[in-house]
Amino acid sequence: MTQKMIEIERKFLVLSNDFINESFSQKRIVQGYLSSNPERTVRVRIKGDKGYLTIKGKSSANGTTRLEWEREISVMDAETLLTICESGIIDKVRYEVKVGHHVYEVDIFSGENDGLVMAEIELESETETFEKPKWLGEEVTNDERYYNAYLSKNPFTRW
Repeated sequence: MTQKMIEIERKFLVLSNDFINESFSQKRIVQGYLSSNPERTVRVRIKGDKGYLTIKGKSSANGTTRLEWEREISVMDAETLLTICESGIIDKVRYEVKVGHHVYEVDIFSGENDGLVMAEIELESETETFEKPKWLGEEVTNDERYYNAYLSKNPFTRW
């Protein structure tokens, strides 16, 4: 069964590692892009012990909203597809942290994006309010440099 939805999310830099002690989940993510075209990115991901194929449409003008279609695939299929992805594999550990009524996904990047720590929060609407923890820094939602597809081609360590 396929899943289709509109994704509404905001991205922030992270000021400290205080979130680690507050996290309830931690998984390694390795992902690559079959297409990093901003009009329609096609991503292959292994998250923990599961594989995924995700297609994302172009972001709205403010960067918060876009169409997202995702389907779980076998890890073996994901590993095979990663071999034909564009250069620049993203490797990170994702921590999930409950803050108020929301869950932040906080990624600590490694490899060519070492040193980058970023948090995302998914919302029901663009105007929804949410609690901001002390470790949350500058918002980078509309800064394309922080999109994973961009980071795969222009790694953080080269900025």
